[in-house]
Amino acid sequence: MRLTVTTPLAIVMDVEDVTHVRAEDETGAFGILTGHADFLTALAISVVSWRDRQEVEHHVAVRGGMLEVRGGIAIAIATREAVPGDDLHQLESDVLARFRRQLAEEQAARKGAQRLYLAAIRQICRFLRPGRSAARPGTRITGEAEGLEQ
Repeated sequence: MRLTVTTPLAIVMDVEDVTHVRAEDETGAFGILTGHADFLTALAISVVSWRDRQEVEHHVAVRGGMLEVRGGIAIAIATREAVPGDDLHQLESDVLARFRRQLAEEQAARKGAQRLYLAAIRQICRFLRPGRSAARPGTRITGEAEGLEQ
């Protein structure tokens, strides 16, 4: 089989003679052998491992992504970030921890942005409330004078 791992900026690896691939999605770990049915899944932050014809095991840490099996002979992984390495312990402890930390930071940032968005919508709704008198042009609007809550 052929295994290709790509990020938006580079082809991280393009390997021939792969006999077995082990990957992980949200349901757990799974294996792929030559002749596998066509398949598409969303990968979790995990380490993808594969063996070559000499039974040597190789690894690449992926920051999620999509895995596709085509024709039972081609496996393509598209991910945001990939770090190849032969030291499985180092990939699992250092790289996956960094990927998970980055994911948590991104989720916190999205949550903060969503809070700001909702606060802005609330302020607009308060401003457009029925029965509210329109301000004259040139009048400075303050929260207290206009009845807006701070």
